[in-house]
Amino acid sequence: MPAFAAGVVKFQKEVYPEKRALFEKLSLGQAPEALFITCSDSRIETAMITQTDPGELFICRNAGNIVPPHMEKAGGMTASIEFACAVLNVPHIVVCGHTECGAMDGALHPERVAHLPHVSEWLGYAGAAVQEIEDQLGDKPEPEKLARLTERNVILQLKNLASHPAVAARLKKDDLKLHGWVYDIKTGDVSAYDSDLKKFIPVSERYAEEVAAAQKS
Repeated sequence: MPAFAAGVVKFQKEVYPEKRALFEKLSLGQAPEALFITCSDSRIETAMITQTDPGELFICRNAGNIVPPHMEKAGGMTASIEFACAVLNVPHIVVCGHTECGAMDGALHPERVAHLPHVSEWLGYAGAAVQEIEDQLGDKPEPEKLARLTERNVILQLKNLASHPAVAARLKKDDLKLHGWVYDIKTGDVSAYDSDLKKFIPVSERYAEEVAAAQKS
């Protein structure tokens, strides 16, 4: 039996009974606080990072935490974004990148994924961020370029989000907030983009008031 199958058995015997009331409530519907868009990377555990329970995040994952610009042709990301904003009415959307991202490495070095046609096409949606990094940091060390690309890609995907009609409508009503995060796998640090400072700062600083209020409750 694979380990993850054994985990299902443990969940059914040990975890579910302790949270039975929560799951029974969730069976009646969901009201997540945020649409959380992050990478498919197996090292990213959204519930652990955010300390959330089932029902609190509506999660979309793909290689590179990418949000294609809105287009008439339906796609998984487009449909999920539309549903989250127009039906679930989430008040927040987070785009969360992470350090040592293989997708960003592939975007920075397209020759490494040239044998993967679908991956190559998908990473094209990060192309504007790649070009910006090459223009600004073309001669910088590889780790620095990858780290900055990870941040720029998050900002680019936030811009792409705003092109989706369901998002644009909510932004116009000013009842939806967009957030850009980067998670550091090695240290556990999470930084958030501050549009006023135009840089990423620790989540504890970016949301200082909200964190203080949560700790008091």
